[in-house]
Amino acid sequence: MNELFEIVEEPIQVESVIKKVERREAGAITTFIGAVREWTKGRRTVYLKYQAYVPMAVKMLAKIGDEINEKWPDTKVAISHRIGHLDISDIAVVIAVSSPHRKAAYEANEYAIERIKQIVPIWKKEHWEDGETWIGDQLEKVPYPNGKPDVKDEKHD
Repeated sequence: MNELFEIVEEPIQVESVIKKVERREAGAITTFIGAVREWTKGRRTVYLKYQAYVPMAVKMLAKIGDEINEKWPDTKVAISHRIGHLDISDIAVVIAVSSPHRKAAYEANEYAIERIKQIVPIWKKEHWEDGETWIGDQLEKVPYPNGKPDVKDEKHD
């Protein structure tokens, strides 16, 4: 079986992520699929390029899994995030959460995507019809003055 938390360069197989959390105790499995959209703030996106500080990104995904297990006992989570060139409608991230009951699965899944945006060192460059730019951090609150992420400046525990 693959690891529960991974950064991949190939297309994500949704069913394989779901299989990682399937278990007899789970009465609910929720999935979140984040895909590349064509229009953002009135601009037509042609494609995206994701980069990550892979060792730290995997560590932070696992940390999110630990946080979820503390907040929602009896859950199991798997997260796969893709990096590299992604076209419109390609899947960028898949989160699967299983739990005995649906409410915990829904809540934990939403928590996971929010935490990914907060703490996981993954960056995207949007390529539009009329130009391109690094979007900054995933919450889009920290600009990149040099026009791209600088992994050496990342400080994570």
